[in-house]
Amino acid sequence: MSIREMAAENRSVKSEVESPYAWMRLFASLLIATIGGVGLWAVVVVLPAVEAEFGVARAGASLPYTLTLMCFSVGGILMGRLVDRIGIVYPVIASGIVLGLGYMLTSQAESLWQFAILHALFVGGASSTMFAPLLADISHWFDRRRGIAVAVCASGNYLAGTVWPPLIQHFVADYGWRSTFFGMGVFCLVTIVPLVAVLRRKPPHYQLSDLAGAQTGSQARLGVSPNVLISLLALAGVACCVAMSMPQVHIVAYCGDLGYGAARGAEMLSLMLGFGVVSRLASGWIADRIGGLATVLLGSGLQAVALFLYLPFDSLPSLYLISALFGLFQGGIVPSYAIVVREYFPPNEAGMRVSIVLMSTTIGMALGGWLSGALYDLTGDYQAAFINGILWNVLNLAIIGWLLLRKRSQSPALA
Repeated sequence: MSIREMAAENRSVKSEVESPYAWMRLFASLLIATIGGVGLWAVVVVLPAVEAEFGVARAGASLPYTLTLMCFSVGGILMGRLVDRIGIVYPVIASGIVLGLGYMLTSQAESLWQFAILHALFVGGASSTMFAPLLADISHWFDRRRGIAVAVCASGNYLAGTVWPPLIQHFVADYGWRSTFFGMGVFCLVTIVPLVAVLRRKPPHYQLSDLAGAQTGSQARLGVSPNVLISLLALAGVACCVAMSMPQVHIVAYCGDLGYGAARGAEMLSLMLGFGVVSRLASGWIADRIGGLATVLLGSGLQAVALFLYLPFDSLPSLYLISALFGLFQGGIVPSYAIVVREYFPPNEAGMRVSIVLMSTTIGMALGGWLSGALYDLTGDYQAAFINGILWNVLNLAIIGWLLLRKRSQSPALA
């Protein structure tokens, strides 16, 4: 390619990045993520109903959520790689259809194992496309405002957690979880596929110089190989989300045990995730100024504080307040990992690399959801589960703090 052709291509790229179309694409991606995100929250709300209908213990009732997140994790990595190769359109179309059919099939389950397997394979696998791969896709359309753009798209997951739990709880109370699941399947089918039309345009191309710089960026800035860096980020993601899962997965059941009722727990979950949206937007703004690693460290430290507050306080007003603080503190952690990946890895690997790290966070949620239920069954309350979350949070702080120190120690060499 001649210098003139490269210059023309670069001008074309700059006209696409952060253009009005990019913002419209971001809005469509947010809607898709919000609708598709129902898969991660519906099973949390129906946990008490499933536990009662199938006659299982708390850890057993947590199993569908754990298996769903496992399939969500594996599916995200596979779909991320596919998106790197063919783009986002066809994977989202296929996932929207599978998600809708998955809820219809799950509504017919006759045992806990049928419920768990159907929900995990169809709902968990399909939902994965509408998180990490979607975030990776939108990151290609923004440069200076990449942090806030990724945060907005990632907020779809928490908007789903804000909007869906009260609605699901209402319909479960009036019509039962089976009819509710069937209705959600129909809704997903008729809404997700039409929205994909906005995403038809392919992402802008990237300058070869930017690609080469990003390929060596992780080793130059942090003094570790790309594989070591991605492994450390994945482990940090698991650790922070084992901690994060305790309130998010078990707050409804926790409130039921305290005598406040499942409806109050669903309200707290909605409040938690609503403030999580605020946190994600604020963290995106912060990440554009201080970088992804520092933003993860800040959010993780505040999350540990909120987890500790659950130990001495369990009155209804205090639980509402702590749940709001927990959402405000931890909401921006997960999308900040996507910013870290985009800072240190090339754009043509974004779908797979972002998916690896963000899916490790869902593995942490799955592991933490099961661990919390198992600890509850073992001890009879949730105190040990909260302590377990705090210890995992400390591991996350250690990893991210070490990487941030490596970054600062490498900075003089780059100056």
